[in-house]
Amino acid sequence: MVEQLPGPSRDVVVVTGAGGMGVAIARRLGSGRTLFLADASRGQLDRAVAALRDEGYAVRGVLTDVSDRGSVDRLAQEAAGEGRVAAVVHTAGVSAAQASARTILEVDLLGTAHVIDAFEAVATPGTAMVCVSSMAGHVASLSAEDEAALATAPAEELLGIGAVEAVGDSSTRAYVVSKRANHVRVEAAALAWSRRGARINSVSPGIIATAMSKAEVEGPSGARMLAMLEASGAGRTGTPAEIADAVAFLIGPEAGYITGTDLLVDGGQAAWLRRHRPA
Repeated sequence: MVEQLPGPSRDVVVVTGAGGMGVAIARRLGSGRTLFLADASRGQLDRAVAALRDEGYAVRGVLTDVSDRGSVDRLAQEAAGEGRVAAVVHTAGVSAAQASARTILEVDLLGTAHVIDAFEAVATPGTAMVCVSSMAGHVASLSAEDEAALATAPAEELLGIGAVEAVGDSSTRAYVVSKRANHVRVEAAALAWSRRGARINSVSPGIIATAMSKAEVEGPSGARMLAMLEASGAGRTGTPAEIADAVAFLIGPEAGYITGTDLLVDGGQAAWLRRHRPA
């Protein structure tokens, strides 16, 4: 007689972004839970869902455009309708080598604000969220006034902020501003999340072995990135599994006193840029 295996718990884990990092995080957090995986690419989403199902995960794929608030709201409501939203990890994003400045701002800046706001509405005691940002946010140069606006402006006003409009057509600047905005947005959101008994933090990876980083290294900034990588403390790329471990820590009970902050996981790259880069 075959023993009946128990089904997944009513706890729900939501991961946006079905790339290498998102799938690694889904694997790390999804065991024994109902997993929602969201992405704007149907092909990438279907491949990731199929792979996770083959590995035994109870996973549902939801086509989601994070730059569209209605799309994100539908994801949040669908997840909350399935059970208690225990964890939300937002990895969906594009890089300077992959997209125009406008697209980066719509996805990395506005999209993050949409995900934070939509999932705050369904957060319950014990819910934890992590936004995956970038070490680029740690080397951004913005005024206190610009950071305050990026932190607290309603999402629908973000693209009209002076620091955002000043990006112009520079994809690199759009990426840096967006990632710094992720940090301050999470910081500002922590109070509202805490009132629901929930926590929110961000993680800032350095150069990680993903398709996105590969595209960056092969792009115009590749030589500079490789020089930074070789000179920094760890002297190597990070792995998606290492970021998944950091996310799991922030989601888990060991981080119960941590909210509204960013965890830099970059092998010392930001430290090298700030303290050791040749003038």
